[in-house]
Amino acid sequence: MTMTTERNARLRVGTFALLAATLPSLLAGCSINRLAVNRLGDALAGSGTTFSSDDDPDLIAAATPFSLKLIESVLAASPSHRGLLLAAASGFTQYAYAFVQQEAERLEDSSLARAAEARTRARRLYLRARDYGLRGLETRHPRFGAGLRADARRAARAAGPEDVPFLYWTAASWGAAIALSKDDPETVADQSLVEALIDRALELDEDFDAGAIHSFLISYEPLRQGAQGDPYERARAHFDRAVALTSGQSAGPYVSYAEAVSAARQDRRGFEAMLQRALAVDPDARPEWRLANLVVQRRARWLLARVDQMFLDSPQ
Repeated sequence: MTMTTERNARLRVGTFALLAATLPSLLAGCSINRLAVNRLGDALAGSGTTFSSDDDPDLIAAATPFSLKLIESVLAASPSHRGLLLAAASGFTQYAYAFVQQEAERLEDSSLARAAEARTRARRLYLRARDYGLRGLETRHPRFGAGLRADARRAARAAGPEDVPFLYWTAASWGAAIALSKDDPETVADQSLVEALIDRALELDEDFDAGAIHSFLISYEPLRQGAQGDPYERARAHFDRAVALTSGQSAGPYVSYAEAVSAARQDRRGFEAMLQRALAVDPDARPEWRLANLVVQRRARWLLARVDQMFLDSPQ
C-alpha cells in the first residue's frame, strides 16, 4: 500500500467514524430529520445481503464493527426502529460467533489468557445482541422482558408471526451467552427463557429463514432439561428438517450435528462424515448463503484438524 493510498484509507475510516458519532445530534431534532434518520435506518437494515453474499470472510470480519457501530449510532436517534433493532440483534450475534468466539477457541492452543479474553468479549457481544432483540420485541409488546421473567411461556405466547425474527435472534444470542457463562449461575438460570422464545418461534414459523430454528435446535436439544424422549433423536429430527429446508445447500446443519451429537456420542466416523458433507456444499450455489457457508466450512476444516484430540478411540 502506498503512502497516499494509506492516507486515503485512514481518511475514509475517519470520515465513517465521524459520521457515526455525529448522526444522532444532526438528525434527532425535527420531524423532517426524523424522517431522514428512519429512511437511513431502512437502508441500513436492508443492506445485509451485501455482506451475506461476500466471498471474503476476513474482509467482512474487518468491516462489520464499523457497520454495527453505525447501526447503533442511528438507533440512538431512532431507538424504536424495528429494522435497525433486528439488524443489531442479528449482526452482533453473527459477528460474535463467526469472528470472536471461534477465534477464542483457536487461541486455546497458544494462549489460554487470550482465549479467555476473547470468550468474555464474545459473551458481552451476545448479551448486547440479546438486549437489542428484547427491545425489538418490546416495540410491539411493552415490558416483554419483564413479562418473560415473570412467566416465560405466557409472555412468549403474546408474540405473533411478525415477531419470529426477534424471537429467533434473541434466543440465539441469549443461548450463546449462556453457553459461555458456565461460571455465572444467574445467567445459566435463564435457559428456560431461551426455550420459551425458540419454542414459540418454532410454533409460529417452523421454516423461518430456511430452517434456521431447526439448525439452532440441533445444538440445543441435547442441553434441554426435562424434555421427553431421546435428546439425540430430537436433534436428528431437527437436522433432517434443516437439511430438507435448505435442500442440502447449507453447511451449518452438518457442522451443528457433528458437534452436538456425533462428538457427544464419541462417534468419530459419523463426526468426520458430517464435516465432509459440510465441506462438499458449494458456497456459490446459493449466493445469499455464501458467507455463512464459507465461515462454517472454515470451522469444519478446523474441527477435522483436531479430531484426534476430540475422540478417545481411533476409527475402527
